[in-house]
Amino acid sequence: MSDTDQDLALAAAGGDADAFEALLERHYDRLFALAFRLTGSRTEAEDLTQAICAALPSKLASYRGQARVTTWLYRVAVNAATDRRRRAAAHARAAQGWGDWEVNRRKAAAEDSAQVAWLHRAMAQLSDNLRDTLALVLDDLTHAEVADLLGVSAGTGSWRSSEAKKALARSRPAEETP
Repeated sequence: MSDTDQDLALAAAGGDADAFEALLERHYDRLFALAFRLTGSRTEAEDLTQAICAALPSKLASYRGQARVTTWLYRVAVNAATDRRRRAAAHARAAQGWGDWEVNRRKAAAEDSAQVAWLHRAMAQLSDNLRDTLALVLDDLTHAEVADLLGVSAGTGSWRSSEAKKALARSRPAEETP
């Protein structure tokens, strides 16, 4: 069996458990890191990553090899995070704010180092569109790749990235500003 990402994904889509395991081994840490940036909470990121992994066998059935596997996995992760946010927002409204994922995000940020905690607090203040864009840019995707993943034009992707970075610069504590 070839060990390229695409070959593994196509084999896994066909039901090859070993290929699925190899694909997960190769990309689990990257998925978790993205989930952490998207949620700002280690616990939420763990839950989100597990949910993504549990759903991957059925989602792989739709993988046709037209995009890089990493790009496809990022799209799956962003969609899962967006769905989770929507469910959390609906639940929060129904429970009059109890269980709001923002509270959990801030608690988790307090456990991290000061710089990482600041970044997550600052990202929590961004709109979902800017936060998703920044999370992907921080994972070294190009603006074009980010735009493609998010289904927006390259110009919109670049603008969102620029706006997110400006917002972060404005929210940086005075003692950290050069």
